[in-house]
Amino acid sequence: MAEYTDLGGAGDELPELSDSEDEDQWMEEDDGQETEERVSCLFCDRFLCSVSETLLHCRVDHDVSVADLVKKHRLDDYGYIKMINYIRTAKCSVESLASCSGDGLPWSGDEFMKPALPDDPLLQIDVTELGGDTADDNVSTWVRRAQQAEENLSRAMEDLRKLKTFAQGLVLNSDVIQKCVGSVAELREDEDEAYFSSYGHYSIHEEMLKDKVRTESYRDFMFGNPDLFKDTVVLDVGCGTGILSMFAARSGARKVIGVDQSDIIYHAMDIVRANNLEDTITLIKGRIEDVELPVEKVDIIISEWMGYFLLFESMLDSVIFARERYLAERGSVYPDLCTISLAAVSDSEKHQDRIAYWDDVYGFKMSCMKKAVIPEAVVEVLNPETVISESTVIQTLDCNAVTLSELEFSADFTLKITANSYCTAVVGYFDIFFDRACTNKVMFSTSPQCTKTHWKQTVFFLENPIPVQSGDELPGRITVCKNKKDPRALIVTLNIADGKQTYCVQ
Repeated sequence: MAEYTDLGGAGDELPELSDSEDEDQWMEEDDGQETEERVSCLFCDRFLCSVSETLLHCRVDHDVSVADLVKKHRLDDYGYIKMINYIRTAKCSVESLASCSGDGLPWSGDEFMKPALPDDPLLQIDVTELGGDTADDNVSTWVRRAQQAEENLSRAMEDLRKLKTFAQGLVLNSDVIQKCVGSVAELREDEDEAYFSSYGHYSIHEEMLKDKVRTESYRDFMFGNPDLFKDTVVLDVGCGTGILSMFAARSGARKVIGVDQSDIIYHAMDIVRANNLEDTITLIKGRIEDVELPVEKVDIIISEWMGYFLLFESMLDSVIFARERYLAERGSVYPDLCTISLAAVSDSEKHQDRIAYWDDVYGFKMSCMKKAVIPEAVVEVLNPETVISESTVIQTLDCNAVTLSELEFSADFTLKITANSYCTAVVGYFDIFFDRACTNKVMFSTSPQCTKTHWKQTVFFLENPIPVQSGDELPGRITVCKNKKDPRALIVTLNIADGKQTYCVQ
């Protein structure tokens, strides 16, 4: 039987990765006044208030329909971007633009992939949105979609602000938690744009790429199993910069399709072209639930969908959708096996600093603050010496068979204590396996005992430390469900030593 290659074991430490506090900071900064979008006309010095007004202005005042140009020259995303940048760079007149025809279009050079204007809103249009029977239809359709998108994004940001401020009061009472278990929260598409926007910036992808445990595990799985990928069609769900798609292509896949909703996919297109893989890899912008793939079935689905405590972000939902819609009968999803584990923690110093601190603050009692502090699960790299129990697996997911309803669950567990101490917290982490039909099996762990990853560990602090002795068996029960106000976040309830506490993972 083949041995696993374990890239999550003890070894050289990775550089310290950025904390989620940065995300909170930018969200707070965004709470200020909204800036008005200003779009420069393609043919004159006017600035319009939106993309839709700019398209209409070009149509009415300059007699140029951008939609008709796209249709006339059969432009794809690349062709459209090049055309816009050419018009702006060459200060093209309406007459010279109208005379362009045939294969020798003046914007065919790669130099026109560089934006002529920084953050040009006209470059953010999905070419498919410009399709239609007439120019008027194209403009009116875009106006309606743009207005709807603005309304949706405004509502989503307002919901996120409310969630940030009132989450504890809205989701942490027991009645809500009980109703949560057994029913699957649904993601509203209009409320999901902020999530995908966060993945549009390069920094989050840099952090993931520099996580060697993560990235090299996927690489070693694919490069180590070329027979698995030879002449196959592969789907990469949430492809980001396209690194997994390129691994698959180099492993022998005949065709690779990468899908991502965030704007990072435009960089991925450039990366694929720079590596001469555009004949093998096709990239599609959109949610996997909304796009149509150029094939009916795929042989393999790969995805790096894992979040904090494995299930944070709910991206496994999209992988399950892709599996049910596109995976061939004998196809496989990778990684194919995942486990979630718990262990007891004893760290009196951190418990004092985070929880007991509020008992006496400069001589004043602030214990009421614990109600706000304790329910927030902490994502951090744990000192492995603070773990005082054996680990126990609370959930195992087979990605080739798991259903949406199984992503919300309850489980009994027992923590076998290994030291005389006080249990101040419970830590959660996950293990990932590339196993099915693999000649060279690969796995990695996010355990505090292993090389740290950007997922770190998830720590649930207890309000009152529990005295334990080596050999004790500490029983408990855990319930995990989606946050009804933000289905990408998690609600975790721990029953342990006659105490009960509910936490948010967000």
